[in-house]
Parts: sequence; structure tokens; C-alpha cells
Amino acid sequence: EKMVEGRIAKLLKEKALLEQPFIKDGDKTVDLYIKECIATIGEKISIRRFARYNLGEGLQKKEENFAEEIAKQTQVKVAEPKAEEKKEEKKEEPAAEEKPKFAVSAAMVKELRGVSGAGMMDCKKALGECSGDVEKASEWLRKKGIAGADKKASRIAAEGNVGSYIHMGSTIGVLVEINCETDFVAKGDIFKSIVEDIAMQIAANPTVEYVSTADIPAEIVAKEKEIEMGKEDLASKPVNIREKMVEGRIAKLLKEKALLEQPFIKDGDKTVDTYIKEKIATIGEKISIRRFTRFNLGEGLEKKNEDFAAEVAAQTQKKN
Repeated sequence: EKMVEGRIAKLLKEKALLEQPFIKDGDKTVDLYIKECIATIGEKISIRRFARYNLGEGLQKKEENFAEEIAKQTQVKVAEPKAEEKKEEKKEEPAAEEKPKFAVSAAMVKELRGVSGAGMMDCKKALGECSGDVEKASEWLRKKGIAGADKKASRIAAEGNVGSYIHMGSTIGVLVEINCETDFVAKGDIFKSIVEDIAMQIAANPTVEYVSTADIPAEIVAKEKEIEMGKEDLASKPVNIREKMVEGRIAKLLKEKALLEQPFIKDGDKTVDTYIKEKIATIGEKISIRRFTRFNLGEGLEKKNEDFAAEVAAQTQKKN
């Protein structure tokens, strides 16, 4: 038992920040360093919480034959220009008059998805803008930087960057991990700017808790649905009507919690999801926002309300 106690004590120390040798002076622990700082400034200092991300931790890295990959890319690039030139020539035509809204069928969406690799809603929007013309809709998607983004979604992205954002006054802090496929892209200015933008976006969206609606646990969705179904304003509604209204409310609530559904901070006409898809089209690699942590200073703590005149009087009495 004594040996086990000793081993456990050692193990617990290894896991505790305050027990570690201070990085700038190995002769003292972090705990001792904090106590010295308390003595210097005359106020309590407490390390409340922290998050630590190791890039790609737990992800399977992609093992590639780079010669083969380059050969494939070269073939694609050789094949693409003629088609692109032809399509761009067609786009020189005079702008068409405003068209009435076009009814887009599921078959059209399926066809365009097969051609472009874009998402279902993006394809539907493109077909509506182009009156059902699949070729023009594909071109429209490419110009928006959306085509091909979903095809890259199945690739392994284990490289990338861990970024941070500290808001003015150090009242909000964000830590985020964003992954791409290669170290080369991760070191580039475009990818670094993506990490900066997303970190700032998270700081600006206090309701966001998850990357996408798909990440929200089923039990949370079920609990929210139960709460909405029990609300008084729906009590008099027929069950089928009530369920449809609840579905709408839940969908809105889930969107508020999902980062990818938010209007992009630098361009409110697009969502974060669209911004990421545009960047995927620009750099030609999968980009995924893997995880983030957002700290609000003092969140959940009760602030001390003081009578400063009484505090000064109390300090004076002590000195006397």
C-alpha cells in the first residue's frame, strides 16, 4: 500500500501544472512562482483553466506516393484548360435579363453534384441562378469557388495549424485547430490567414459551441425538442403542426450553436462554411476546422462587490 501511495502521488504530480518545475527557473515549481507573484502584486492570482492542442493529435496521417500524386495533378491540369477556355468564351455573352425563379428538380441537383462535387444546397442555388442549365451552373459554382470542395471532404487532413486570438483587453481568448493535407500548405500565408480569420470569428460568436450541426450530440437535440414541445404557446396547436413548428425552432437553435452556419465576420453575405469551401477551391486541399476552445474572462465566477471606502478604512485600522 505504501509503495502504491508513492506511485500514485508521483503520477498525480505529473498531471498537475502547479507541481511542475517552472520553465524559466527549474529550482522552483510553478506553484512557488505564483506565490512569489502574489507577494509582489499583493493580490490573489489563480490559474483557473487551460486548453492544450497538439496538431493532428489522434488523426491518421495520409501516407502518399508524391510522384504519383504529382503525375495525377499534372494530368488533370493538362486536361482542364481547353474546357475552361471554351466555357469562359461563352461567358463573354451579354448579361441575360432577370429571369423568374426556376423550379429545380432533385434529378438536376444530382446531375450537377456529379459534375461539380459541390454540396446539395449550393447546387440547387446555382441551378436556380442559371435556369436549370447544368453547364452554366457548374461554371457559376467554379466562379464562386465552391465546385469540388465536397469531393475533397473525404481526404485525410492531419497537417495544419493551431492558432489563437486574444481580444483587446484580454477579456476573450480563443484556441483553434484547423487542418489541411500537407505541411507545405500549412506554412503558406493563405492558410495562416484562414486560421486567423476563424479564430477571430469564434471570438465574435458567443453562441457557438460546435463546428457543425452534425457535431451536436443527439441527446442535446432530444432535450431541446422536449423543452420546445412543452412550451405553453404551442399547447393549443394540433400535434402535427406543433411538431413542424418545433422542427423549425430546433433547426434555428442548432444553427446558432454551429460555427459553419454563422455569417462570415468579414463578409456577411456568405457563411463560414462557404468561406471555407472557397478557400478549399483556392488552395486545392481539404480544410477542416477540427476543434476550438473559447474563454470569456471570469465566466461563471461571482465578482466581488466592494465598498472601497470601507476597505481603505479597514486597511488603515490594521496598520494602526
